[in-house]
Amino acid sequence: MSLPAGPAPFDLLGELPTGTTVLEASAGTGKTFTIANLVARYVAEGVATMQELLVVSFSRESTRELRERVRERLVSARDGLDAIGSPVPDVVTTQPDDRVLALLAVGDVKLIDVRRERLADALAAFDAATVTTTHGFCQQVLLALGTAGDHDPGAVLVENITDLVDEVAADLYLRKWGIVTADPPDLTVSDFRTLAKDATYDPATALLPAAGTDGLPGLRRGVADAVRREVAKRKRRQQIIDYDDMLIRLAATLTDPTSGPIARERLRARYRIVLVDEFQDTDPVQWTILREAFHGHRTLVLIGDPKQAIYGFRGADVHAYLEAREAASVVRTLPVNHRSDALLLQGMDAVFGGAALGDARIRVLPVEAAHHGRLVNVAAPLSVRVLRRDGLPLTKSGGASVGG
Repeated sequence: MSLPAGPAPFDLLGELPTGTTVLEASAGTGKTFTIANLVARYVAEGVATMQELLVVSFSRESTRELRERVRERLVSARDGLDAIGSPVPDVVTTQPDDRVLALLAVGDVKLIDVRRERLADALAAFDAATVTTTHGFCQQVLLALGTAGDHDPGAVLVENITDLVDEVAADLYLRKWGIVTADPPDLTVSDFRTLAKDATYDPATALLPAAGTDGLPGLRRGVADAVRREVAKRKRRQQIIDYDDMLIRLAATLTDPTSGPIARERLRARYRIVLVDEFQDTDPVQWTILREAFHGHRTLVLIGDPKQAIYGFRGADVHAYLEAREAASVVRTLPVNHRSDALLLQGMDAVFGGAALGDARIRVLPVEAAHHGRLVNVAAPLSVRVLRRDGLPLTKSGGASVGG
């Protein structure tokens, strides 16, 4: 049985994305490069100003790199257009490998100058640009919404509420089993504390079994509910919030029948283009925010690789990525790998090509190599280690050479 064809390659020089677009990008295919160049094109071609762009990544480290790369791309595009003489050539001779710059350099002198000015304006306003983490974006939005959002302006953001959860667990345990007339405890102190941490680690996750279940499972469900309620009550009383609070409160605001329409319109009035990097590391609450605010109303570009969805322990859910993929009007791939040579990629394709990873929609698709020579001088481009199922020691093959 033949495998279905994967998404078509994305053309960075083609029509700019509109609507909701998912770009599936394997490691080394230039996710950050693509976002930076899309920002430059959106700005230079007059689709949006820098203030109307929202660029989001998952972690602080990736956001810092993304911000630097976007600024560098705006600078190089502005300087490249500034260096062009008259008459305007159809390619940029000073940087012949810069295809995006070459595209922006096509046109008459007046048009090129307008594009250069737009890029210069974007750089002048760049410090105020919204290039941020998902949580940073949520915090900004809640503050901006004011009374339209569920946010206490006096609340202090804390990164870790472990101490508060331990305090709640200890208090509830003593309240239930710490009195003389209480029945023998059904849970140890350690088990109770672990259950409390699990229940509050990702507060948006539904709890199972259903409330009212009999026996120990029902008891554990009741404890989890009680811990969540008490932790939320004490956070309100102490005026502290954590990152999960920001996500949940913004999602609730956007989906609320009363506050939702106002909040959604404010976000859409603020941002025309939204680009999200590392989208595979999102979670259902984050996708709810993006879907309610922008999907079907603004340009939403989601870039990620479901094969690299590694943050399940933080609540990330690859199914949120797959839901967004199904909702997208366009799905494309980034087809060129810039980290590995051709022989290694051919070897990897021979081993993993077309493989489905847990879901038929998550498949290993072939990529082309930007480097056709060898990057590492080794005998074989790919070596495979095999662990036999019968428990024999790990062995190493002599190396599987592909294409050479």
